[in-house]
Amino acid sequence: MKAFRLLEQLEQMGITTITGVPDSTLKQFCDGIQTYKGNLRHYVTVNEGAAVGMAIGSYLATSRPACVYMQNSGIGNAVNPLASLANRDVYGIPMLFIVGWRGEPGIKDEPQHVFQGKITCELFDTLSVPYRVIDKDTTDTELDEILAEAEGTLKQGDQFAVIVKKGTFDKAESFVWENGSSMIREEALGHILQNLPGDAVVVSTTGKISRELYEQSEKIYGNHDNIFMTVGGMGHASMIALGIAENKRDKKIVCVDGDGAALMHMGALPFIASQQPENFYHIVINNQAHESVGAMPTGCQGTDFAQMARAAGYREAKRLETMEEVKRIGQWIGEKRGPVFWEIPVALDARADLGRPKESARENKEGFMRAIQ
Repeated sequence: MKAFRLLEQLEQMGITTITGVPDSTLKQFCDGIQTYKGNLRHYVTVNEGAAVGMAIGSYLATSRPACVYMQNSGIGNAVNPLASLANRDVYGIPMLFIVGWRGEPGIKDEPQHVFQGKITCELFDTLSVPYRVIDKDTTDTELDEILAEAEGTLKQGDQFAVIVKKGTFDKAESFVWENGSSMIREEALGHILQNLPGDAVVVSTTGKISRELYEQSEKIYGNHDNIFMTVGGMGHASMIALGIAENKRDKKIVCVDGDGAALMHMGALPFIASQQPENFYHIVINNQAHESVGAMPTGCQGTDFAQMARAAGYREAKRLETMEEVKRIGQWIGEKRGPVFWEIPVALDARADLGRPKESARENKEGFMRAIQ
């Protein structure tokens, strides 16, 4: 299936706004959005709930339904505005969802997607949102019928979802974007790990940051016991780290976050600062993109995270522009009282042979809990 064909059909349905959060299952669709020459206005939002909110506002202003795309893990973020605002029992705001199906039953996937994959269709049933599933075998005629059904549902003021299986879309025209930074993320992470104080433990965000920390820790120390890899729940690593910091005050707690993840739940910054945890150190690795799911820009490329952390109330916040500064993070953690924040701008892309944790999520959890006792 060609992504451009679907985008053209969205326009024919009267949709002028498309908004959402990138997904690897939808990579060809997302690439297609970036290179599409039609009249769709496209917005990458900080989370899926925000995308639903923007779709509501777009409809109120234009009387035209919007399209919201996301990975199925983002349904949770979308539930509140969908159920409490858009549903026909409240305001009755039509919108079309395009949802990438990670963790589809019977298809091997990463552990964070398994349960979400099992309940994806059930969630839409519970939300009273009719849906249809498409895959690589869906014909153009079948897609036309599905979208005709969707259009009828939207005209009634309701929502409709198209759930997309892996491999549905043909490769689109490649979308290539560079952020202008040259620092290599994995090299920076290796230097951070190598120079940490002995009493430091790490909580890392989902995606390639955790995968690189895992490999670097195995290379440097022969284990990864002091790292809790938050391989799901995007945007929540910092609050997990705070929960550990508040209960393990004899240890230095280092949260290694991503810019996309930090944006997703930005309210964590002022809350962490308000607690003033003296053993908390927050690092945001900023490549200005959702790299793990296709390298689409976050939509907030100009964000100054260090300035935001200072405004939120962190004791100290700084943007580190050189690898020499990055190498000093371990020393600073040993010397400074938290909460302290460092933003590190890095280039896009990772090693082609970057691996994944060999242990199960449960095994990694148990190893981490033993290590910090």
